[in-house]
Amino acid sequence: MALFSQTSQQGFLALLWKCHVFWPASRCRQLYAASFSIPIREKINHFSSVTSSSTALPVDPKETDVLPSKKRSEIDCKEGKGWDEETKEMPEGKVHFSSSVGAAKKWSMSRGVPRHRLSNLQPPEKPLQAEEWNKLREEFHSPEIFEEVMLNSMIRCNSPIDVAKSLLSHVAKRNGDIAYNMLVKYLTLCVQQGQVSEIQDVYDIMKVRFKMLESGAYSLLIRGLSNSNQWRMALTVLEEVKKIMIPSRACYESCIKAASRHQELKLAFELYSEMLAKDVVPTLDVLQSFFDFSRGMKAELQKAELQKELFGILLYLRENQIYPHRTFMRSIKLWFESLPGGNWRGRLTKIKDSGQCPVCSHQLEDSNLTEEEYSHLSERIIRDVIHGTDTFRKTSPEELEAFQTFVENRLPFDIVIDGLNVSHIKPRRMQCENLFDAVNCLAKENARLLVLGRKHMLTNSSNWKREIMKEMQNKAEFFFAENISEDDAFLLYATLRSGKHCRFVTRDFLRDHKACLSDSLTRHLFRKWQRGHQIVFFPSAAGKSIHFLPAFRYDCVVQTTGDTWHIPYKDVFEEKYSYQVPRKWLCVHQK
Repeated sequence: MALFSQTSQQGFLALLWKCHVFWPASRCRQLYAASFSIPIREKINHFSSVTSSSTALPVDPKETDVLPSKKRSEIDCKEGKGWDEETKEMPEGKVHFSSSVGAAKKWSMSRGVPRHRLSNLQPPEKPLQAEEWNKLREEFHSPEIFEEVMLNSMIRCNSPIDVAKSLLSHVAKRNGDIAYNMLVKYLTLCVQQGQVSEIQDVYDIMKVRFKMLESGAYSLLIRGLSNSNQWRMALTVLEEVKKIMIPSRACYESCIKAASRHQELKLAFELYSEMLAKDVVPTLDVLQSFFDFSRGMKAELQKAELQKELFGILLYLRENQIYPHRTFMRSIKLWFESLPGGNWRGRLTKIKDSGQCPVCSHQLEDSNLTEEEYSHLSERIIRDVIHGTDTFRKTSPEELEAFQTFVENRLPFDIVIDGLNVSHIKPRRMQCENLFDAVNCLAKENARLLVLGRKHMLTNSSNWKREIMKEMQNKAEFFFAENISEDDAFLLYATLRSGKHCRFVTRDFLRDHKACLSDSLTRHLFRKWQRGHQIVFFPSAAGKSIHFLPAFRYDCVVQTTGDTWHIPYKDVFEEKYSYQVPRKWLCVHQK
């Protein structure tokens, strides 16, 4: 006989919720026993759970416990803090698991179970009876994690909800409870399939049993609800999340998209502003969605107000040196061209070396800093980065003083080269040959070069030939730091002390040093200076030579004059920040 009927199967989670809300624990045990033939055992406590996260806390019926005081970094489930970190948006229909989903994988690693054996478990195509589940569990090589692995497989295979319910009912009968991590996995499957009523049932159960959930679980709930006709309930969940933690980027962006889809752009922009105020960094995906949903929409926002909000997003891209990818750029172009009576026209182009736009003949902003800006930046770099405490963790005060004396006696330089960085450009060649090629190329115009090296380069080895090093030292000045030293600070000091004309060569992003700067103005000047002074290099297609792209004379950020917008873009989305600035632009101007 089937364990439960189709009707009881559909109301399974709702039944659990009713038990936990309206009846005492003893009555819940009796109901479980009556409904699922579970023996009444006093050791079973329906209000306890096996959780895989310290942030999923059981409810205290007497409300005597205080929520733990945790920093955002401890609660927020590894949400990205910047563009150099996680910025990929989950594609529609794809759901990332909560951190609890990895428990089975970690268990297998600690016990030597091959991962492919875990992923080969195939879920059944229809609900099973208790004895059938028991048989599968006994045959599984690791019975202790059978249910977790099975649920993971159901998610991967997008199994019918009834099959997952069948497994949960079996676990409830055997254990008298369903663990938090299994509820999250079931929730994942429900979200994946858009099972709104089930999502609501799971949430009702979880909010009664747990004082707070993981950020990942909240993200799942909000994502599932926001993609349904119950999207306003996602806003309610978001408000609940705010009471206990800073909502994740995924939570905010799901609600923003839901509001935008339902033509409530004012609400969407309010959530976006709140997101920025809390230092939650948006993805390119949600920024693009504003332009997509605003195009041709009869929103409650006035035309001027809507344009102001979208122009603000473009200025956000400028301020944070963010380069949209091609599809995002196309959304921007189409939005401009859709504005009634605006007579905007967008064209793709490449800016001339002089900085003039071939489409509208506008001259882009100069990449050089003013004398006052340059002086301010130099002073702050020397104070906050060169003499900052971070530097002395990687170099000694004596070495820094020796380097400064070395530089002051040889100023000015035209190009400063991160020798170790350049030496790795072509991994199959000797490192000294890579550096030799770079020095030869950059010295062609009689430029005064400074190469920052390490002392191990002076030791004759398979990668560093003494005769090649001697020849290079005839063409450039060399400073050899200790092998454990950090030479980025040396590179910045030598370049800035040489004057506004001096450029530098490295593939490093210099993010750590920007972060050391004490205020936003200085960080902005640093980024602008970096864009105009960092020489890009890469191996040729054949790998036989090194190509250098000179630093731009114009600033490569979003720019506007009011009746023109110039937006640099890249062909593909880059998950991590890159020092390489785009060569392609969108010119939007009013005809």
